[in-house]
Amino acid sequence: MAAHTITEPIKEIVYFGDPMCSWCWGFSPVIREIDAQYRDMAPLRIVVGGLHAGDTEPMSDAYKATIRHHWEDVNKATGATFDYSFFDREGFVLDTEPACRAAVTVREMAPEKTLEFYESVSRSFYSENKDTTDIETFKALAIEADLDAEEFAARFTSPDMQAATQNDFRFCQGLGVSGFPTVVVRENDSLALLTAGYRPFEVLQPAIDGWLANGLEAQSA
Repeated sequence: MAAHTITEPIKEIVYFGDPMCSWCWGFSPVIREIDAQYRDMAPLRIVVGGLHAGDTEPMSDAYKATIRHHWEDVNKATGATFDYSFFDREGFVLDTEPACRAAVTVREMAPEKTLEFYESVSRSFYSENKDTTDIETFKALAIEADLDAEEFAARFTSPDMQAATQNDFRFCQGLGVSGFPTVVVRENDSLALLTAGYRPFEVLQPAIDGWLANGLEAQSA
């Protein structure tokens, strides 16, 4: 009679965000700590949500004022740094699809560098006032991550990466994720919400520990 084996459940932490989302920038130290603490038990998967993907209109003064207010709130709540000279730009189109596609491209090229690269895009946009709709910005960040810039560029502009990015957007929409950051825990085919919005690591840690120790069923019982 064949022996029965007990298969460990497949566990991962799924982070839904956008590199050009200000609250995601504030959440960066939290998701970095989650990855560092739990990657061996539940690896991190990054899914991009396309916060302002496909925007085509230049930012109006009213739009800039709204975004600036968000930045100020994030700075107060998290200490994240911002370069407010961004708002002196004229004619900037806040299309986050290229930044999302850049993260997806690195996810395909070097999965282990996805979080590092994702955060470098956020840093470039928020703290350094770089144009994160420009492929040259991403190529420089690819070099910073010890990736081949020309290979990155070739993949970034390919139909495959455009399609993969749209797949991420659809996945978010299909789950009803509309705000970022959102983090869920996955156990086999089951998902449970960890947070919708910014939360400090010390608030999230007990929930992650409880899930890893007891499983989703115990958490929801």
